[in-house]
Amino acid sequence: MEKLPIITLLTDFGLKDTYVGQMKAVIFSINPQANIIDITHEIEPQDIREAALLIKEYYGFFPQGSIHVAVVDPEVGSSRRPLAIKKEGQIFIGPDNGIFSLILDDACKIYTIENREFMLKKISTTFHGRDIFAPVAANISLGIDFNLLGKRIWDPVLLSNIYPKVESDKLYGEIVRFDRFGNAITNIDSNTFYDFIAHREYRIEIGAISFSSIANSYFEGDLICLFGSSGYLEFGCYKGSFRDRMGASRGDEVRVKITF
Repeated sequence: MEKLPIITLLTDFGLKDTYVGQMKAVIFSINPQANIIDITHEIEPQDIREAALLIKEYYGFFPQGSIHVAVVDPEVGSSRRPLAIKKEGQIFIGPDNGIFSLILDDACKIYTIENREFMLKKISTTFHGRDIFAPVAANISLGIDFNLLGKRIWDPVLLSNIYPKVESDKLYGEIVRFDRFGNAITNIDSNTFYDFIAHREYRIEIGAISFSSIANSYFEGDLICLFGSSGYLEFGCYKGSFRDRMGASRGDEVRVKITF
């Protein structure tokens, strides 16, 4: 039997309610042999930026043909468009609200989802994850022609607050999320950091503490900064939680200063 494409799910729904289960039920009702993988359902509620960062982090580990459904959708029921995107042999399905900002490039083919044939018959104004995105993903996994979904577009919504900023001899970023261990993960990626410092001496500041070097792993000091497996600058506490130890919060500013 031919192995069908993987369908991944990323949402801010949590697991207390039945929302994730309903999406899976819809997928299985259309394609009983679907291969569903849960990425996470613990995105902070309505945090589109966190979702965008995580999509960039995980999708490259999946094989071509994988279908990624991402639903963090505070404007569900509005005029925002549902999208299906082809990129590097993979497919992304979700709302047009900037959630795919970090994976979009000139090679992407972006379509609005308009054909109701591939949706549920009754569409709720509050749950497009179940009624639009899940059934479209299931139908795509069965091999429908991508072009039947809707019109191709070239103007997707892009987040403006997702990138760090450079001003003179300073690079500004911020904490965008915490992982389960309380590590504080920023929006400063390694390429941006090393391009900025350009072999110069530097100081990394967050709150009242600072660092003048990058660690390689979490056990190298009591409080450390390093580039984690996601490729982003993060702050940790050996055998503890940086968030709890330092009282850190999402949105806290991180500064990289050139000290020469």
